[in-house]
Amino acid sequence: TVELVGLFSVTNSKYKRVAMHATRETLLERQATAAGLPMQTIELPDPCTNEQCDDAMRAFVERSADDGIQCFAFGDLFLENIRQYRVDQLSGTGIEPIFPLWLKPTQELAQEMLAAGMEAFISSVDLKVLPRTALGKKWSTAFMEEVPDSIDPCGENGEFHSIVTAGPMFSDSINVSVGEVVERDGFAYIDIVPE
Repeated sequence: TVELVGLFSVTNSKYKRVAMHATRETLLERQATAAGLPMQTIELPDPCTNEQCDDAMRAFVERSADDGIQCFAFGDLFLENIRQYRVDQLSGTGIEPIFPLWLKPTQELAQEMLAAGMEAFISSVDLKVLPRTALGKKWSTAFMEEVPDSIDPCGENGEFHSIVTAGPMFSDSINVSVGEVVERDGFAYIDIVPE
């Protein structure tokens, strides 16, 4: 049995957002409150080298171990290199990486999450595979039917990222509006603004 004691996310100190998802820190805080769990953020500088990222993560892991944390859960689905990176990062720290969704078929997982009442908005897209018109749409069966079959329904290959605003793990849904679109380095991001 695992007792959930908190959430953590990595954010960009310059933009005060989760990098690829473009999630505002204020929205992260709203999600944590709705989930009834404390949120910790690991701030990275912009720009950030791999060494700076590894140092920040190492410091966070050491603090967590000192606080008695025994495992970190990750939502990775099937990318072995990402999973191995996390395993390597935690190796020898006393904190076990766990992957509760690992190798779950993504079409099945997406339908389970939608059936459970999860709501999310598309917050970023890789412009090589999806148009910017996908931004701000609700992640839904209709969305998945609109995109090419090559797109993973959970965006596991980085085709898109999303921001969750409702679901069975939240005590209340989070009202949001969609704002400005920014394009950078082959990706497009839309501002999902908590109301």
